[in-house]
Amino acid sequence: MSEAFEYRIVPLTLAHWASFERLFGPNGACGGCWCMWWRLTRKDFQAGHGEANRHAYKTIVRQGPAPGLLAYKRQEAVGWCQVCPRADLPVLDRSPLLKPVDMQPVWSLSCFYIRPDFRHVGLMGALIEAAKEHARERGAAILEAYPWDVRQQKSPSTIFTGTASTFVRHGFKTAARRVARRPVMRCAL
Repeated sequence: MSEAFEYRIVPLTLAHWASFERLFGPNGACGGCWCMWWRLTRKDFQAGHGEANRHAYKTIVRQGPAPGLLAYKRQEAVGWCQVCPRADLPVLDRSPLLKPVDMQPVWSLSCFYIRPDFRHVGLMGALIEAAKEHARERGAAILEAYPWDVRQQKSPSTIFTGTASTFVRHGFKTAARRVARRPVMRCAL
């Protein structure tokens, strides 16, 4: 059995919130983000840095539907991806690099957080496949992602949006490339 099949991946609901908090830790994964980076203006994001962003995301989870997927290894959460309608992530529309490709309604696979000791073992690929299924089951026809193309430029220290090569291996194609290092990639569901 491959490593990817040893994970249990579930939608994030309040029943899994405590596991999500443990995975993200006291710093909220990437510097107090709590997965609010694409949802708030930069001013509002900075104002809510840390605890306020955590509370805001818990409200999103409470209201539903599930805004992403949590991966478990045994009973411990080890990975996360946010997958939801692009309309839920208004900051994407304001980005010159990630603005809409066209007027088609798409879902976005916008970010990941994988516990450091579970990186480079296939978990991101397992999350991508689960996100495709999750979006498809909820009526999405297209899933979009915003990875870094590390062949074009040295990657940033944290690649919370994933790498283009991983998305290519999972059936995504470049839909737009406004700069070499940041493609907008899509997969038909």
